Amino acid sequence: MTERLLLWYRARSRREQYLLLAGAAMAVLALGYFLVVPLGDALESARTRHADAVIRLGETQARVDAVKAAQADRAAPLAGPLEAMVRTRANDAGFALASVIPQGGDRVQITIASARPGALIGWIADLEASGMLVDRLGTTDNGDRTVAVQMTLKAQGQ
Repeated sequence: MTERLLLWYRARSRREQYLLLAGAAMAVLALGYFLVVPLGDALESARTRHADAVIRLGETQARVDAVKAAQADRAAPLAGPLEAMVRTRANDAGFALASVIPQGGDRVQITIASARPGALIGWIADLEASGMLVDRLGTTDNGDRTVAVQMTLKAQGQ
């Protein structure tokens, strides 16, 4: 096969031989270009993906650390029944409970006829710090800078 190609090439005139060599050189250059440039783009793309992955890894590790810290700061279990704890905490904070309705052993629904919003939010924060979580909260403006509250509380982890 190589001999036939060589015979065919030698049978061409000197001008045709130069044209064939120039065409072959351009084909080699074009082939080299189309092989090298995509490799450079692929390398740049790989670097970008690597940088993005490193950033995502750092963010994920920060979230994992936050979850571990939250688990370490978990409130202790309640010292008594949820209903009794809510009544005591409301009385200590100065809130008059209009109704307290137990909803199973793990939830209690309360109603407060009148509460100052700032004091209410502080009381809710204290409840959550002591292991009681707000499941539902509804407030209605009383028109006198107080709100009426309907709230369902549950013990943390339930």
